[in-house]
Amino acid sequence: MNVFLSLLSLIILNYSSTSYDLTIHVKGFPSSKGEAYIAIYRSTDDFPVFGKQYKGKTTTISGNVSQVVFSSIPSGSYAVAVYHDKNNNNVLDKNYLGIPTEAYGFSNNARRTFSAPSFSEASVVVNKSKTINITVK
Repeated sequence: MNVFLSLLSLIILNYSSTSYDLTIHVKGFPSSKGEAYIAIYRSTDDFPVFGKQYKGKTTTISGNVSQVVFSSIPSGSYAVAVYHDKNNNNVLDKNYLGIPTEAYGFSNNARRTFSAPSFSEASVVVNKSKTINITVK
């Protein structure tokens, strides 16, 4: 019985040490009006398509900054996408050319001129609890 309890304890300790908190601090919002939508993606998700993310949260903006914590994130590679939903319509608004009219950003502050960055450009490794900083533009 002691051997079984020891093995069970090891499994539980090993499992609990493989998930972490990922804190995402976002700055650069042009105003505190509306909300920030923050999504995390795994490599198998359709980055950065909102609605196809691993996890997402909507949060308030105060002083042109916002912060969320995603708890119990398994170790691995993730990419983060953020947008400022200033009119609270739950969509990243775009003009007739498809160019976003609301501020947005990605982990590693990855940015391309005419398209979203690739998952690898925006990916961060979560192998411990960590905070990442993103600036939206």
